[in-house]
Amino acid sequence: MASLLKISTGQYSDKGRKTLNQDFYGIYSPQEPLLTSKGIAIALADGISSSDVSHIASQTAVTSFLEDYFCTSEAWSVKKSAQCVLNATNSWLHSQSQQSQYRYDKDRGYVCTLSAMIIKSATAHIFHVGDARIYQVHGNALEQLTEDHRLWISQEESHLARALGINQQLEIDYQSLPLEKGDTFLLATDGVYEHVNAKFIGHVIEDNKNDLDKAAQAIVAEAYEKGSTDNLTTQIIRIDELPGKNASEIYQALTELPFPPVLEARMDFDGYNIVREVHASSRSHVYLATDSETNIQVIIKAPSIDLRDDPAYLERFLMEEWVGRRLNSPYVLQSGPQTRKRNYVYIVTEFIDGQTLMQWMTDNPKPDLETVRGIIEQIARGLSAFHRQEMLHQDLRPANIMIDSTGTVKIIDFGSTRVAGIMETTATIEQENLLGTAQYSAPEYFLGESGTPCSDLFSLGVIAYQMLTGRLPYGAQVAKCKTKSAQNKLTYNTVLNDDREIPAWVDEVIRKAVHPNPLKRYEELSEFIYDLRHPNKEFINKTRPPLMERNPVLFWKSVSFILMIFIIMLLLR
Repeated sequence: MASLLKISTGQYSDKGRKTLNQDFYGIYSPQEPLLTSKGIAIALADGISSSDVSHIASQTAVTSFLEDYFCTSEAWSVKKSAQCVLNATNSWLHSQSQQSQYRYDKDRGYVCTLSAMIIKSATAHIFHVGDARIYQVHGNALEQLTEDHRLWISQEESHLARALGINQQLEIDYQSLPLEKGDTFLLATDGVYEHVNAKFIGHVIEDNKNDLDKAAQAIVAEAYEKGSTDNLTTQIIRIDELPGKNASEIYQALTELPFPPVLEARMDFDGYNIVREVHASSRSHVYLATDSETNIQVIIKAPSIDLRDDPAYLERFLMEEWVGRRLNSPYVLQSGPQTRKRNYVYIVTEFIDGQTLMQWMTDNPKPDLETVRGIIEQIARGLSAFHRQEMLHQDLRPANIMIDSTGTVKIIDFGSTRVAGIMETTATIEQENLLGTAQYSAPEYFLGESGTPCSDLFSLGVIAYQMLTGRLPYGAQVAKCKTKSAQNKLTYNTVLNDDREIPAWVDEVIRKAVHPNPLKRYEELSEFIYDLRHPNKEFINKTRPPLMERNPVLFWKSVSFILMIFIIMLLLR
């Protein structure tokens, strides 16, 4: 079995010579599956002495960080999850100050520093604002990983330049660093690190390696003895075990189930009645079935038994249902509810009574522009649901898009979906960057680059182009271009022709969406969709015929006037 993330911790806090302890700290280490998907959270906040309510800010900052981070989507990256939580906390603290008598005195409001770590898989993610510090301990030496956000007025006087609750907008430092077994970190407030030297800290941690709480208490006591007049708080984190780089225990448990047999019509299977086989390939078998309890029709997808020894395939197969459960959009295929224990490896999704966009395009070879807009807009809404969860579909093509009997478009097949939160977990099976179908894949994939939302936008642009023309914008040349210079030589074929009434500015919209350079495409799906319906002035001016064609009389009058001025100037000379 693969090893799991394991740490040892020690922490201690004391009010010191002050009457009130305005520091707050905490560590939360969840059980599986959150331990693998979200990691372990550590946070330390330091209130400011000029405020009587700063201790409330400190407690709120740490508590909300430790609780709310684990409520964010498992699909989100650590950075996005933590920053969303911290921005929300900052907004709340700032609003509390604005509604209090300290509205015009920031130094007396709901303000605190925050230094936090998320340890996920084999990476430490550090978030910091203020003047508490995070160190990495190297024997008797300390490496400071954070920057103090203090503005010095003189050698004796300074104040916080950045903190939670000061401003409506939060600027927080972020960094990530790889971990090794045995790595040790120290979080400390200024009341501690200004009075305790690195050598003492290193000796104390080494002498109390089996009781880090005792080590933390000794460090705080030393700071007090050295004359610190501030609150005293420190946390010690040591990495004891890191997860292996093979399949995680979660995936191993799922794939211990046997593969289902070949299913046939009228067969009862795990509480479902099989209606018929819908599709079969060397990789999977798809069946239409009826849930025996609810009498609702569903789709059952079972992996091919020939691939039972391929762990990467099994992980991608199981990921399809994981993705489907985390996307809530009418334009994305939904995973079916799991109300019973499963005895085999398979996934269940909703049944879509309709046809693929590929078949629809065959049946409708020359759709009008408005119909194309309607379908592309629905696909874009589905893609937006992926992108909000930091997911990339990566295999958007007509065969992976369904249109049901009501005309609603749904994106299906998540086998190539890239999930930011999962990619951070080295416990998943290492696999090469998955490409979708070559004709619809963005050019950057063929350079070995990672995809972005602009990559999905490229695929959507290709689909729009194909619906209008029946062709591909660059033919089959994109997959052959393995260098940027070769991609720069790609020639876009216009959608304009004598058989279709398509405005010239629409051609410019699609040209931009499928540009070989991702930096020259639309930045957002919404921009692309808006321009498909609203003539962009940039494109209109670009496609306007010259003045001579628009108004020959005005053109020649202008030329004559310029010549007349020129002749007069010559005569005056």
